[in-house]
Amino acid sequence: MLYVLGVVLAFVGIALSIALHEVGHLVPAKKFGVRVPQYMVGFGPTVWSRTRGETEYGVKAVPLGGYIRMIGMFPPAKGQDPTMTRASSTGRFSQLADEARQQSLEEIRPGDDGRMFYQLPVWKRIVIMMGGPTVNLLIALVLLTGIFTLHGVAVTTPKISSVSQCVDISQAGQQARSECTPDMPLAPANKAGLKPGDTITAINGTSVTTWDDVRLAIRDNLGAPLTLTVTRDGDPVTLQADPIVLDLPVYDDNGNLQHDGSGAVITERAGFLGASGSREMQEQPITAVPGLFWDQVEQTYGLLVKIPQKLVGVADAAFGSAERDPNGPMSVVGVGRIAGEVASSDAFGDTLDKAVLLVSLLASLNLVLFAFNTIPLLPLDGGHVAGALWEALKKGWARVRGRPDPGPVDVAKALPLAYGVALAFIAMTVLLVYADFVKPIRLT
Repeated sequence: MLYVLGVVLAFVGIALSIALHEVGHLVPAKKFGVRVPQYMVGFGPTVWSRTRGETEYGVKAVPLGGYIRMIGMFPPAKGQDPTMTRASSTGRFSQLADEARQQSLEEIRPGDDGRMFYQLPVWKRIVIMMGGPTVNLLIALVLLTGIFTLHGVAVTTPKISSVSQCVDISQAGQQARSECTPDMPLAPANKAGLKPGDTITAINGTSVTTWDDVRLAIRDNLGAPLTLTVTRDGDPVTLQADPIVLDLPVYDDNGNLQHDGSGAVITERAGFLGASGSREMQEQPITAVPGLFWDQVEQTYGLLVKIPQKLVGVADAAFGSAERDPNGPMSVVGVGRIAGEVASSDAFGDTLDKAVLLVSLLASLNLVLFAFNTIPLLPLDGGHVAGALWEALKKGWARVRGRPDPGPVDVAKALPLAYGVALAFIAMTVLLVYADFVKPIRLT
């Protein structure tokens, strides 16, 4: 029952995010006077709809997207009466553009002059097209602000949670906590007398406040002796440690392992102590939210850039024996499965912890919707923004050179590319849905 509840909550969250995305387009479009015949959530056959004023509001059978339909999305061809339709091109690509223009112009009624999308100033078109992604960004900001300030952020502190007994040199620095053999040297932290519960406050006289400070000081110091100042049972204690130098993995600024072009983990010679800090949830002040949120946005765009590479891994997992990357892309089916797993498994903590994970999942989804829709390719919102910016550039250049206004950019000419992009997205969606059924990502 809890699994089903988690799946239902995930799909409700996805549907609401999509619906609000389209509201982000709808509100400024109506504000600027554009006639909007339809506002729909989903695709396929219409399940329910009601007409209010000049707009039909409805829900369709497949809740995997949504749209608003505005009149005059594509300008007429040069010399064509915007109230008339025609189809005169002979090339296949030109025919696609003409057909799109014709379909767009067929909706125009008497009195619609000045209410067509392409007739708006560039800045108004950008506001309309960016309204949807901006709503998703704001949803993510609100949700993550609540998590950061009320629940906290997982932080690794200098309070020691565990100390390795020895070091297995043959395993590239992987510490062995038990069954040490005589040929394994003692871990430097163990040899120095560091104990679980100690809090490192300074290294070689320099104060440390986070585990990253400790880790970097140890790694960068290589094998040189260290003076550790720790707090033990409320009292300061000074310890001497001699780190050993090993080939250790390299992490990026977000704590993720770095890989080379072949996929192998990148390593470097670095100092090793053999102790671990404690993971704690720390509530953050509101002033920390912008930086934390920006980190999330950067990570989202970073993952977006890697999607082609990640899809290769998804295909290997779906059609081979490879495992799914837990940080890789997934479809709405995968999101639903993850939500069900979180809701039903005790491995994710108590009810509050599960709720935070589900909210975090929804926030991440909205960040993906924001980033994805800012890609400057049709049929995405970013494609229309790119067309508007190109038009502004052309008009500005014409003014500088004293030439006539070149008129609106014919975005319809980019439709062949848009269809190609749409087909690529469909193929990606089919692959991800299939993989989420046969080889789903599992968090436990």
